[in-house]
Formats: sequence, C-alpha cells, structure tokens
Amino acid sequence: MYMASPKNQALPTQDIKLLVLDIDGTIAGKSNSLSKPVKQAIAAAQAKGIHVAIATGRMYRSALRFHQEIRSNLPLAAYQGAWIQDPTNQKIHYHLPVAREIAYQLLDYFEQPQWRSLLSIHFYINDQLYVRELTRETKIYAQRSGIIPIAVGDLRKILIEYEPTKILALCDDTEAISQLLGNLRRQYTPAELYLTTSVATFFEATNPAVNKGAAVRYFAEELLGLQRNNVMAIGDNFNDVEMLEYAGIGVAMGDAPTEVKAIAQWIAPSVEKNGVAIAIQKFLLS
Repeated sequence: MYMASPKNQALPTQDIKLLVLDIDGTIAGKSNSLSKPVKQAIAAAQAKGIHVAIATGRMYRSALRFHQEIRSNLPLAAYQGAWIQDPTNQKIHYHLPVAREIAYQLLDYFEQPQWRSLLSIHFYINDQLYVRELTRETKIYAQRSGIIPIAVGDLRKILIEYEPTKILALCDDTEAISQLLGNLRRQYTPAELYLTTSVATFFEATNPAVNKGAAVRYFAEELLGLQRNNVMAIGDNFNDVEMLEYAGIGVAMGDAPTEVKAIAQWIAPSVEKNGVAIAIQKFLLS
C-alpha cells in the first residue's frame, strides 16, 4: 500500500495533537480538489480532537477554499509561511516579505538575456499577483490557483511602494529552474534569502526567516502549547522539507522527490491514491 522505507519499520507511536498538510501534490492532485476519502479521514482525525492546519506555498486567497473545506480552527500558513492569517477574524499573525533591495537584485538577475525569454516572473504583494506580462505559464498557473494576475509591465514600479511577500519564477524547463536555484544559492546565503522549489518548474524566494517548519513550530508551540513530538506533517516537495524535519512524524507522499523521501519517517502512497487518507488512518485512527 505504500513505498517501502527503512524508517517505516521502526517508527514509534506518537501522541499526535496537530496534523499539518500541504496542498498541491498532497491533499490536492490533478483534480485540484480534495477527494472524499481524504476529507473523511481529516474529519475523523478532528473528531478525535486533533487540530488540522494547512501550510502551503500558495497565495492566501488561493489556499483559503481548502482551509475552509477541512474546517480548520487554526490560521492558514500561505506563501511557505511568510503570510499567516486567521480567516475567522482576518488577523494576520505573520507577514515577512522579501527585502526591497533583494527584490530589485532578483529582478535584475531574471532580466539578464539568458533568463528573460525563459522565465515568467510573479511578484506577490498584498495577496495579489503582479506580473510583467501574461505568459502561457502564468495563465495556466492562474487558472489552477483561481486568481487574476495583474500585468504591470515593469515590476520595478510596484517595488517603489511595496515589498513582495514571495517571488516566483516559472519555466517549463526543469533543468533551467534547477540551474537558477543553484546559481542563486551560491549568490545568497540562507541568512539573506530562503530559496526552494515547490514543483520542479517553480523557483521560489521568500524572506530568510520563512519556511514551513517555522510556520508549523508557531502553530504547535506558540498557539497550541505543544511539542514537536505532538505534530504530524505531510508534504510532497522540497518546500516541505523543514516541516517534515520538525514534526514528530514526517510523512512524504509516494511521488515526492527522492531527497524529500529520505528525510521522511514514512512514505505514503501518491496523492492520486489518497495517500493522506492512508497516512491518517495508519497513525491517527488505528
């Protein structure tokens, strides 16, 4: 039922009080929606008194319908945790943007001749998506996300007044994205910028204090008074690594990259095989 892992055989039982879920590739697959088995498993965990939260790279407004569908009683962690907001009272617990100076530097880098024709650049400001132009990749992204991009031409004029919550570069060429990530990781230290990929075609940059592990720690320790061994987290990609490492039980989806599976304590089936439901049944409902 699941992909074998040496860690699967000796995983200790944990007193889980908080379950944190990624969206894309974890609870939502090709259909861009939650399956009935996943919704039922989440509801069953909540009926046992387990808190369920979402931590996603998505925009807040794009992730909100998933948060509402699972009836979470916790804030929503969007943009890898750069924006944490409670939908019930609209309180923003955290907003940590990319420094304006670094945003300018990244934009200069993206607009070098070897990158300009390859990349679609997204700036996320005040939970709106700003782009220089509506590329094919941007249109596909917008359709799945359920948002309307705002084309402004030169993105520098947006930076005059605002700092972006997140910067995203899209490209169908996964080798180009890998090269871009490697280049910029050599240029910026982790203390200057958090760089990751949420899928192989998305390069993402946020404030250096931002990652899903920090968001999950905030949920657990600051809001609920829990410890890491009370937490279970499920994700499928490199932007989930920090929360899988933090959690007492870190579960990677079956189609996660090999490096992500390597740090997880259990490997679930893929999203299309309702891996989240199976993981919840194994660890929280058995």
